[in-house]
Amino acid sequence: MLGLGCLAGDLRSGGRLLRCVLMTPGTQQSFPSSVMQKMHLSSEPLTRGRLHTVKRMSGLCGSLWHGRHHQLPLVTLRSFLSQGPNPSTAAARVKLRTRLLVTLLFGGGLVGTWWYVYMEKQYKLQRQRVEQLKKVALGQGNFSLVDHRGQRRTKADFLGSWVLLYFGFTHCPDICPDELDKMSAVVAALDKEPSLPPVQPIFITVDPERDDVAALAKYVKDFHPRLIGLTGTAEEVKHAGRDYRVYASPGPKDDDGDYIVDHTILIYLITPDGLFLDYYNRMKNAEQITESIKNHMNVHVKL
Repeated sequence: MLGLGCLAGDLRSGGRLLRCVLMTPGTQQSFPSSVMQKMHLSSEPLTRGRLHTVKRMSGLCGSLWHGRHHQLPLVTLRSFLSQGPNPSTAAARVKLRTRLLVTLLFGGGLVGTWWYVYMEKQYKLQRQRVEQLKKVALGQGNFSLVDHRGQRRTKADFLGSWVLLYFGFTHCPDICPDELDKMSAVVAALDKEPSLPPVQPIFITVDPERDDVAALAKYVKDFHPRLIGLTGTAEEVKHAGRDYRVYASPGPKDDDGDYIVDHTILIYLITPDGLFLDYYNRMKNAEQITESIKNHMNVHVKL
């Protein structure tokens, strides 16, 4: 009586070979070594999935014997089990990861180098800008005036702070109030940026004859609470305006002794170093001025 079965060999190490043999009473035929090599049998341990395949293929061997193919002296079963991880594939993955890492490091180095060169260039440009501002004959002098509280103030008192400076007079019917409202709006907008330093607004009169301490104290209440009004003698006021090339000329008096002062209408931006940096005329609105000052602050290099 012939019998057909599937034997798993070398099971001591977890089951490494699978062979189908033809068994007769007293004999057992198995594959010769040359056939075994051609079968490409898996050298990996049998997992639960492989064991399921073994059982399925064992049943196939039994069907072959009991069917029409019983004349075959030997039935072979190729192993369809997984061959396990392919060493070449694993090596390729390692190489790919290595290439990606090298690419990232190289790209990061290029970006870092570009950023360093860019910042160095910006720093040099800013230094050149500062040197140019030093040569500008604008706001180079000092002033000594009295504020709306009656205290003597000089330009040195405002060093370390960004300053917005406007020259005008309290009897101005519309232009000065409009410009001071705009300057107050700019200061308020900048105050909402916690990363930016505060800006000090200053109003210097060009009409010291009428704008005394009391007049200034009443006038500045209508604008930003940090606004400082400055006045002084005619000579002190004239000297302060001359440093910023401010034109001021009183017009003829009417029957009531009232008059208009024709003057320069500009808002000056002063750096914490006391240097004139920029100016804004009536054509600039509050939003444009605010954005300009923010840009100046972001690139400012302290002396």
